[in-house]
Amino acid sequence: QVQLAESGGGLVQAGGSLRLSCAASGPILRIDAMGWYRQAPGKQRELVATIIPRGGRTDYGDSVKGRFTISIDNAKNTVYLEMNSLKPEDAAVYYCNLRLAYGRGEYWGQGTQVTVSS
Repeated sequence: QVQLAESGGGLVQAGGSLRLSCAASGPILRIDAMGWYRQAPGKQRELVATIIPRGGRTDYGDSVKGRFTISIDNAKNTVYLEMNSLKPEDAAVYYCNLRLAYGRGEYWGQGTQVTVSS
């Protein structure tokens, strides 16, 4: 069974940095894309960043461009999100997302809380 293990959330002051990790395990075969989404209380889940392992193409939500960087270690099936210059509005539960190739489905992590104090 495919599993996603997230880590790296926590409390940080505004202007600080955090790094999130998400490791995928199980019968993965091939990954189409991995990424991060976030959901703040009372708001819809929104795109933070995604990355395509083959070629490294990335996509970012407008609110995080220039501050967040997504990367992937293909050998470890692990995606990272480096978050810099954090703002209080970045506070949310961050969810790892995995899309497998060959129509084998989409998976979500359990979420990791990011809190930014002003």
